Amino acid sequence: MADALKALVNIISTETNHLLLVYAAQNTEFLSLNATSGPITCSNPGPALDLDPALIRSRQLIVAAATQLIATVRPPAEFLQDAVSAMLKPAALRVIIDTNIPEVLSEEGPQGLHVNDLSVRTGVDESYLARVMRYLATRHIFRELTPNVFTHNRISTLLSKNKSVKDLKADPIGKWDNSPFTSTRTDEIFTSSVHFSAYLREPDQSLAPFNMGHNTSKKLWEWYEEQGNEWRLRRFTAAMKANGNMYPPHIFTSVFDEEALRPGDVVVDVGGNVGTVTLVLKKAFPKLRYVVQDLEKLMPAGEQYWNENDPEASNSGQVVLQAHNFFDQQPVKHAAVYFLRLILHDWPDNDAREILLNLRDAAAPSSKLVIFESLARYTCDDPSLDLSASAPFPLLANLGEAGEGFGTALDLVMLTLFNGKERTLDDFVRLGKESGWKLERMKPGILSALIFTPADSAS
Repeated sequence: MADALKALVNIISTETNHLLLVYAAQNTEFLSLNATSGPITCSNPGPALDLDPALIRSRQLIVAAATQLIATVRPPAEFLQDAVSAMLKPAALRVIIDTNIPEVLSEEGPQGLHVNDLSVRTGVDESYLARVMRYLATRHIFRELTPNVFTHNRISTLLSKNKSVKDLKADPIGKWDNSPFTSTRTDEIFTSSVHFSAYLREPDQSLAPFNMGHNTSKKLWEWYEEQGNEWRLRRFTAAMKANGNMYPPHIFTSVFDEEALRPGDVVVDVGGNVGTVTLVLKKAFPKLRYVVQDLEKLMPAGEQYWNENDPEASNSGQVVLQAHNFFDQQPVKHAAVYFLRLILHDWPDNDAREILLNLRDAAAPSSKLVIFESLARYTCDDPSLDLSASAPFPLLANLGEAGEGFGTALDLVMLTLFNGKERTLDDFVRLGKESGWKLERMKPGILSALIFTPADSAS
């Protein structure tokens, strides 16, 4: 035990020193937790070194070691008491978000605001509001300057929707349009999670916990289109737009073998929405032809997107927008490449298998299937993954919360909303085999790329 504790402390110390040395060498200040220089947004992401891939490993090791150190030294009962109270975080955050407190505090400035004034501005009783704000400030979201006077810190600024309170009240449906951070986890998912245990014990009773929580037989996408959910649909659209910036273009371009693709070869973006990734590929490989497929209702948005970003591609026919449901027979036969980006995790295995079978039926022997998905990792060593940087003793092989905290949470989110899942490499190999595809290679990353070729025959 002593060796493990010392090793964890040493990881934290060593990686923190490395982090600070790199910042100092670049004459860049490492921002304090209490910094209130404005919200971190897509256009203002903070110091460039915050996003430097060379420092991502150091940050991960620090967080992994710190969280494992807490789990090690904290009494088990105390640790579990905190875990079973975790539902209070989204509950508290929903109060804050729904009452526009981040915007009120942003307008007030760094001197902060007393809960009495916050109560007047938001309509929430001050005795309740003080307790909610203090709960969050205790967990480093917001800062209490003096008793009952609260202001932003570096974390809470991300909750601001980047609109004035006046504008939010004037356009409640579009209030999320400029937000750098949107989450259904305080709303749709939070409500659905109450039914998580009941669903797992009897999954045949409904499509997913979401359907139980919202008393609907519709999928999330259909439910969003119901009257009264317009603002939720706008919020989800804003979230997808923000999430798109998480993945740099090289993730998509680096897996395409330009020498193996001939001018005029067809690349099909299956379930591609308006075709944002296709635009990235078209810029990198301008001699190929592209088909962007999604549901009919998305075609007008797709036409607008290409008219704004590359009208010639659409007008010349180099990029074709095609209404298609991927559960139907694939209309584009013998394409050079079919690819799916963050599609399969929305679906359980039987549906994912049907999607891949439809592509296999359309593929030529030379066709490639590229699947871009997050790769779930085991907490123990996995001999099937050849990763260059293994976790140092005594960290979990997947770096715990620092490495797979988001991924494992996303896995349960997919289960809650769709009975979907984040898949391990073994899962993808099996799914490919069952649908007539053989895994050729895998490129790990924040979004992994799995490249398949047609097997001799579909299973």
